Amino acid sequence: MIRSGLSDVPQISTDLYHEIVDFADGTPEPVRWLAGHFTEWSIILLGALLVVAAAPRLGAGPRRLALALAAPVAVVLAYGASELLKSLVDEDRPCRTPADLVIIAGHCPPAGDWSFPSNHSTIAGALAAVILLLSPRLAWYAVPLAVLAALSRTFVGVHYPHDVVAGLLLGALVGTVGTPLLARPVAELLRRRDRRADRPLQLKGRAPSWRFRHRKLPFSHPPPAPGRGSTAQAADEHGAGRG
Repeated sequence: MIRSGLSDVPQISTDLYHEIVDFADGTPEPVRWLAGHFTEWSIILLGALLVVAAAPRLGAGPRRLALALAAPVAVVLAYGASELLKSLVDEDRPCRTPADLVIIAGHCPPAGDWSFPSNHSTIAGALAAVILLLSPRLAWYAVPLAVLAALSRTFVGVHYPHDVVAGLLLGALVGTVGTPLLARPVAELLRRRDRRADRPLQLKGRAPSWRFRHRKLPFSHPPPAPGRGSTAQAADEHGAGRG
């Protein structure tokens, strides 16, 4: 596995990290407090936007409903992909290398919670991507919010800039590609369910024809069978006519 220290991080990312953190350290305390909380709140806000984008599709056709059901699964897959990359790269957090770097919000994540890519940025990118697929109108809010969520991870000092950029791209890729792929089999399952639900209704509304062919009407009488009785009756009628 790759053991990354500060010397293994791209120099441009290290320099940009120091500039951002130095700028953040000079901001007023309310700004730092807001940034520290926004880095978590932004994910919750994006999740709420996903619910708003998916809600109108819950009563729609199989394809639209399938996209709404597949979207959160794609976000979870994006998070899993970021965790897998973390375990492969093992890049240490900038707030631990060196130890005197300023942490704007809270404490530095513990050892073993690696830096590349940023989980928050990955989730934010995936949420923005699936919201764009479900509701382009809401994407005008989701995309900038996802970018700010990613930038806040560097602002508070827990990720390098390349960590958050990689996370955004990874999340957007998995969300954009994974959601339609997952929606296809889900839509087919929904169509099969609808066909099974419609079949009993069709049989119930269509009466079998044999019931009408063999059912006797309540006031019908069978015609008299030809025989002795009918012949005698005809003879009587003929005699009466002659008289």
